[in-house]
Amino acid sequence: MGAPAVVWDSELLGYDLGGDHPFNPIRLELTIRLATALGVLDGIPLLSPEPAPDLELERVHAHEYLEAVKQAPIAGWDLGHGLGTADNPVFDQMHAASALVVGSTLLAADQLASGKAKRAVSIAGGLHHAMRDHASGFCVYNDCAVAISWLLDNGVERIVYVDTDVHHGDGVQAAFYDDPRVLTISLHQHPFSLWPGTGTSDEIGGKHAAGSAVNIPLPPGTPDSGWLRAFHAVVPSLIAEFRPQVLVTQCGVDSHAEDPLADLSLSVDGHREIYRQLRALAEEHADGRWLAMGGGGYQLVRVVPRSWTHLIATMLDRDIEPDTVLPTKWTAPLLENAPSLNLPSTMSDGTVPEFERWDGVTRDPVDRAIRETRRAVFPLHGLEPADPRD
Repeated sequence: MGAPAVVWDSELLGYDLGGDHPFNPIRLELTIRLATALGVLDGIPLLSPEPAPDLELERVHAHEYLEAVKQAPIAGWDLGHGLGTADNPVFDQMHAASALVVGSTLLAADQLASGKAKRAVSIAGGLHHAMRDHASGFCVYNDCAVAISWLLDNGVERIVYVDTDVHHGDGVQAAFYDDPRVLTISLHQHPFSLWPGTGTSDEIGGKHAAGSAVNIPLPPGTPDSGWLRAFHAVVPSLIAEFRPQVLVTQCGVDSHAEDPLADLSLSVDGHREIYRQLRALAEEHADGRWLAMGGGGYQLVRVVPRSWTHLIATMLDRDIEPDTVLPTKWTAPLLENAPSLNLPSTMSDGTVPEFERWDGVTRDPVDRAIRETRRAVFPLHGLEPADPRD
């Protein structure tokens, strides 16, 4: 078994929605630059992907939708399919760029299925909102769902998908809502307060897969301590019971307190702890096999590069200490172009992500979310909802 795989090529920066759109690929470039400057990627060959062919995209997307995406840059009429909107503007080479993102996550999945690596990260992936026949939430094609489908056809029988993005992982949930082989778990800001308005605790899977969808909607303002409390009260018990062969995770970092598009209050330190917990769960319950993707995150300079560098480092077992100073090699070019830029000084926000484990008593809105989710899905997995087993 080789070293963990990192999939990256600068061609992935071509997934660019343009102008002042918040989904700016600079966040990816700055992440790779920071990971390189800190030595995280020393000696690690970066795997270069190929665009996913239509046959793979059609695992989860309609043929008609693919044709619409291909024609969108030259079409001069109402596009439909969620294309040409403020969230999903049309851009040059949209199909090719989107297919390359899917290809990056498929390449990461192949590393696991082939036994070349036990862990693989596709930092450009995580486009979890795209639906079968339409674009949604900055996402044209759903690389997460395509990769899960591919793994199921290449020797993997049970997969747990954990989505830590601030927005509900609706596209992946929809793709596998009635598939008992895939357990989707999403921790997100409560849908009553944030787009896409789905992901309540009573969304639990289709009639042939009751309990296969798990949603933990968290109140606005939830900090590291509340997020981790909810995670530990729900996720480890379900993963242990489901016994996945691969853990797939979407690691969006728009849950950060500084993110401009949402209202949770996590820190970079909290993100680092999330990745360490996911790694431990993969080791304990999935024979170490872990496929990770990026996702959302819109504080492009102060947050995303640090959080995702922690993700890559955690995947590679090269954990970065929180008090590590940001290297001048990374900060200097940024300050040269924007001298007034308020950069952090270290790989930490100066917080310690501690939490108290849930004891079955409901004290606040986070505890209510925990209780509602456990009541909705734990009995369907043979677990006692009022008895924490984590």
